[in-house]
Amino acid sequence: MAEGINVRFAGPLHRFIQHRTGPGGIYQSASEYIRDLVRHDYQREQERQSEALYQHLKAGAEAPLEDFVALDVESVIRDAKLRRAASK
Repeated sequence: MAEGINVRFAGPLHRFIQHRTGPGGIYQSASEYIRDLVRHDYQREQERQSEALYQHLKAGAEAPLEDFVALDVESVIRDAKLRRAASK
């Protein structure tokens, strides 16, 4: 079940919401308008996070294949163990 959140607006913001809702507005109610705003904000945040992840991985994604080194599990584990023993 959805949890309710009550928000009050006064002055210009209240009038703006009234203009967007009701008979002359594009939304049936203030709740519908606020839900739409939150959905859009949520979507923008998801897109921002996706872009940030893409930028973080971009160098690897665009690197030429010659820059990659083949690895096998055993050598990765062996090297990690050697580094660990050397740091003690």
